[in-house]
Amino acid sequence: MKNFLYNDMEFSVAKTSSGWDINRTLPNGDFAVVGASLFKDLGEVDAGIRALALVRKVFPVGIKIVGPNVSHPNMVGDLKIIGPDVSHPNFIYWNKDSTSFAK
Repeated sequence: MKNFLYNDMEFSVAKTSSGWDINRTLPNGDFAVVGASLFKDLGEVDAGIRALALVRKVFPVGIKIVGPNVSHPNMVGDLKIIGPDVSHPNFIYWNKDSTSFAK
């Protein structure tokens, strides 16, 4: 079993008979399954690289910015203020693997 930290969360990658399991270790000692029976024919190094890539995709580090709701404009008196048409939320990424402050 290989453990790694990402965004102040601990994950483990364990070999099973049907592939690799990725689990997140919770603060109370329990675990949550991120993926099961993945990367069947890969070795430990390649499975670890792909597991980290999957965890980065599932638990992104950044800030989610949701644009204005264009179907419900803001009213100022009888004037309708309609924001830009943002039909998908934006996500700002940065190149750090953690949202916490440096220790």
